[in-house]
Amino acid sequence: MGIKKWLVAGAVAAGVAVGAVVVLGSGQSAAPQSTFVLLDGSQQTTADLKGKVTLVNFWATSCTTCVAEMPEIVATYDKYKDKGFETLAVAMSYDPPSYVVNFTETRKLPFKVAIDNTGAVAKAWGDVKLTPSTFIVNKRGEIVKSYVGAPDFGELHKLIERLLAEA
Repeated sequence: MGIKKWLVAGAVAAGVAVGAVVVLGSGQSAAPQSTFVLLDGSQQTTADLKGKVTLVNFWATSCTTCVAEMPEIVATYDKYKDKGFETLAVAMSYDPPSYVVNFTETRKLPFKVAIDNTGAVAKAWGDVKLTPSTFIVNKRGEIVKSYVGAPDFGELHKLIERLLAEA
């Protein structure tokens, strides 16, 4: 009976860990200074994001949750892009660049996609290892919320709207 309880508890814990969105923080801290190398070879820095509300999403083509949430990220971008909202998808260092390019092209991702070849960007953003990991950055360049796992997009949209309304 004791082993059975442990197995059930372990299964419940695993289900909660896999199914739940973990909110890492809701305090505000400056987004780390990073240089993102975009698929077209151009670069964008964290400083370039100031003045816009930005969703920075660390993802991988091998991550089923990342692939599943991507249509919602596209819809969020499309909904707010004309109001000062930016999206930056950062592919993890272990993701083969050809897979990232193929995914971006076949899914017609409308926002900027970067490849973190060295892992330096993920390291700077809190040593991101789990995907998807999403950060919401306000117009002042401060991280206001971060998620591990797919966010609640209804809640996320309310947060984006509030941040876009700020001066």
